[in-house]
Amino acid sequence: MQRLALFDLDNTLVDLDAAFRGWVEEFADEHRLGLEAVDWLIELDRAGYPHREVFFTKVRERFALPDSAEELWGRYRRRMPHLVHCRPEALEGLARLRASGWRVAIVTNGTMDNQLGKIQQTGLAKAVDAYALSGAEGIRKPDVGLFEIAAKRCGMSLAGGGWMIGDNLTADIAGGRAAGLGTIWIDRGAWPDADHQADHLVTDVLQAIEILLASNDGDGPR
Repeated sequence: MQRLALFDLDNTLVDLDAAFRGWVEEFADEHRLGLEAVDWLIELDRAGYPHREVFFTKVRERFALPDSAEELWGRYRRRMPHLVHCRPEALEGLARLRASGWRVAIVTNGTMDNQLGKIQQTGLAKAVDAYALSGAEGIRKPDVGLFEIAAKRCGMSLAGGGWMIGDNLTADIAGGRAAGLGTIWIDRGAWPDADHQADHLVTDVLQAIEILLASNDGDGPR
């Protein structure tokens, strides 16, 4: 099997949850919403409104904010790239993979400005060989097409196999399996008692990188 490693971005290579809490605290302070608003905003996000257009519509209504949902969402997208971080150990792990002959790409859902900003601000743009963003390509994981775009930008094809690493059982694991890739699920506790079909289960991307490095020939499902 070829040495191709595709990584999710949010809550895989970067800690989006921590960055989101940082944004919530800033937002609540800026609008003088109080501490109760912090908890409400975090719970709204967890309650199934990850699409920010819907999220900010509800936020605007809750706090009677004068700005439109689109304006609030736009400011969020401009701010988040400056709040996310990629740990030096993760960047070093990606460098080790590439030095060992692996081709590495990021495959992520999200708006182009937000996701590209995160990749550039965190140093990941220079740490990987390629990336495929749903907002730029017009298709989203688990659509196999987004994985294929990333593979081609690495000079490879999904037909040669490889690995997908991510935290979402639908977008990353089911999508990766549909693309014929081996999968490593990063279990962050968001899917309790989930019946997963990943080839490996870890709790941190560093563990996933070590699994790949231990597989000198990229051995895994095709």
